[in-house]
Order: sequence, then C-alpha cells, then structure tokens
Amino acid sequence: MHRPRIRLLIGAAVALGPGKAALLEAIGRTGSISAAAREMGMSYRRAWSLVDRMNADFIGPLVEKTAGGRGGGGAQLSALARDVLQRYHAIENTAVESVEADMEAFAPLLREQE
Repeated sequence: MHRPRIRLLIGAAVALGPGKAALLEAIGRTGSISAAAREMGMSYRRAWSLVDRMNADFIGPLVEKTAGGRGGGGAQLSALARDVLQRYHAIENTAVESVEADMEAFAPLLREQE
C-alpha cells in the first residue's frame, strides 16, 4: 500500500512531520537525543536543532532533558509529546483511510523508484 506522508504546517513552520515524529519516538525508546540521532543516522547537532525547534513551536516542551552527572544525562518525552504523537498518528491514519484508493490509482502513473 502506498501511504501519504503527512506534514502539519502551522503558519510557515512544519510543526510535525514524519522525520520529527520518528525522532521523538527514537528519543522515547532510547532516553537520549544523541542515541536517537545515531539510531536515525543524523548528527547530534541536527537532532538537537529539531528538538529545540519543536520545543519552541509547541505550548510546552516535547523533550525534557535530564541532568548529567555520574550516569550521564538523558532525555525523555513529556506528556505533551506523547499526546502530540498520538494525535499525529491519528491524523495519519485518517488520511491513509481517506485517500487509499486514490493513492493506489495514482501510483502506476509514476516511474518505479529504486
């Protein structure tokens, strides 16, 4: 099945899209921005920039850093982030259900991608 990629635009900013959602999910799994970045094959600087932008774009932080120290620091998703991800995935599912037939009809018009 061909799936649309949903990006939620609020004003000029991409509030959330597949990449940011995947980064949040990776942070949730790993408990670390740097580990999430490594898992996704992106630089820590890029991951931190995306987290910083998301934290600024929403009414509260999506990612909360934990203090460093003997065991090192970390990061965790806020309750807001979990709510945002749940709502984002609900929007994705609604979009997929509503355009599934159109996507299947559209796909043969494209050249095969490698």
